[in-house]
Amino acid sequence: MPRVLAPTVLISAHCDLPCGVYDPAQARLEAESVKACMTKVADNDDPDFKARALAIKEERSDLVKHHLWVLWTDYFKPPHFEKYPNLNGLFNEATKLAGAGGTKASWDPKVADNLLGKIDEIAEIFWETKKAA
Repeated sequence: MPRVLAPTVLISAHCDLPCGVYDPAQARLEAESVKACMTKVADNDDPDFKARALAIKEERSDLVKHHLWVLWTDYFKPPHFEKYPNLNGLFNEATKLAGAGGTKASWDPKVADNLLGKIDEIAEIFWETKKAA
């Protein structure tokens, strides 16, 4: 029996995104949303609003981690980690700040500020590597 929906051509790719479109701004934008949720909840007593903000904060925290992981695992290569020995630590700290022990567990905007600071440090290294390429 012929397979009507079978692929006719097999392709493969070496990354999640087309080459050249990596940017830590994606993680930063999501982290800004996390902080905005934290800030807006502080000024609102509506339980429905708080529940919605919690859901958004959790979702955006996961997106921060996703965007950081893509940079960490797909963009940065061994020569980058050799040149910037603190890079693995920065990613580890940033993803933990976006996780259960960070922005997911806290309503304190200072936690989001710490996350944004780590993303900015990663971005600085990222743009240095782009200039060198």
